[in-house]
Amino acid sequence: MALEDFKIILSLIKQNPVSLTGLVIVAGFIVVGVLAPYILPYPEDAWGEVYHLEKRFLPPSLEHPFGTDDMGRDVFSRVLLGARFSLIIAVGVVGLALLIGVPMGLIAGYLGGRVGTILMRITDMFLAFPPLLLAIALAATLGRGLVNTIIALAISWWPWYARLVYVQVNSIKSLPYVDAAKIIGLSPLAIMFKHVLPNALTPVTVQAALDMGSAILEAAGLSFLGVGVKPPTPEWGLLVTEGWSSINVAWWISLFPGLAILVTVLGFNLLADALREASDPRLRRILLISGRV
Repeated sequence: MALEDFKIILSLIKQNPVSLTGLVIVAGFIVVGVLAPYILPYPEDAWGEVYHLEKRFLPPSLEHPFGTDDMGRDVFSRVLLGARFSLIIAVGVVGLALLIGVPMGLIAGYLGGRVGTILMRITDMFLAFPPLLLAIALAATLGRGLVNTIIALAISWWPWYARLVYVQVNSIKSLPYVDAAKIIGLSPLAIMFKHVLPNALTPVTVQAALDMGSAILEAAGLSFLGVGVKPPTPEWGLLVTEGWSSINVAWWISLFPGLAILVTVLGFNLLADALREASDPRLRRILLISGRV
């Protein structure tokens, strides 16, 4: 089934230029994020280790494609390295939220009863707060830093995954193949993780793809508000903040990291839309009948 799903997704992406654009953007973002420390034209500028006051506010040129900032550092190098930190944030936030939310929703949905009620009431307590407001409060409490930003966002997001998995598991646990697994004597743990969870992950996968972009955007928001990543870390939101005070003098300092956020979030949204289409049973039947996958 996994191979069939992969073929359907690839077929949809190939046939849809919009989905293909999303895949290219996400793939490019991942490649740049992984290779960034090795392809920087000005590594010391990127890490904020040196200052060149004689090069302050230089406009975009061949030597500095994105110009320089108020400290004379190359903005292009800092935006490139910022992709690495944004990738770490996206993977860290979504991964940690999944690690907390998926098991809680799975246990609550499958066991039900008093255990399910308690776990869902805990989830509802977190859902009562707006996610961004809760993330701001947690980030301000924990202090600025990359790890603290990831923790704050993950804690504010895991309840959504718990609720999503809970709903899916509730609709799956009464199906015949689950009853058959019980009859042959499989343990509840084996049934949950081998038979129920794999069939409940499709909407979770789509949501995780969407949240990758949202994590980058919200981390940038936290940095912009002064409770996110510490300077001189070249995180995209922090780069936008650094250029905000001199926007009338050097517009490029905020523009290019802002464009990087925009394009990356758009890419994840387009890719998530392709995953959503691939999970549509009607579209699956059309593709299989037409022989296009």
